Amino acid sequence: MRARLGRGVALVQQDVLRRVVLREHDVSGGLNIALIATVCRFSLDAGYHVILEGILSAARYGAMMCRLAADHRGRTCFFYLDVPFEETVRRHATRPQAGEFTPEDMRGWYGASGCLDVPGEQIISAASTVDASVTRIVSCMSEHERDARSFE
Repeated sequence: MRARLGRGVALVQQDVLRRVVLREHDVSGGLNIALIATVCRFSLDAGYHVILEGILSAARYGAMMCRLAADHRGRTCFFYLDVPFEETVRRHATRPQAGEFTPEDMRGWYGASGCLDVPGEQIISAASTVDASVTRIVSCMSEHERDARSFE
């Protein structure tokens, strides 16, 4: 997405902020939730598009993301990648971080549906190719003026 959109796109990765920066477990009320909101707000206020990605369960992250969307002057797009657990495990095995956690660890994080159920949320199925998914997200982000800011 960043390659297609060019400069001015902040990638906010839940795992990096939570696991690397804070070395925190994914718990309700964790400090990472406020840190994610702060990084997103800072980037949006600086005029960046913001792509927030991660396993962002509605129970833990939904209220924070809805507040960001409500406060955001520009277009906000939410996407949920709907991938079965077996496919998630298969894809994880191809990542550089594959050795950092096991499928057993992942089963505890996996939710059959992580939708936020917010207006306009779009579902991307496991059948969607990487290129088709990126095109869909970039299209949503590009439908407004370049100075409007978006987050996923």
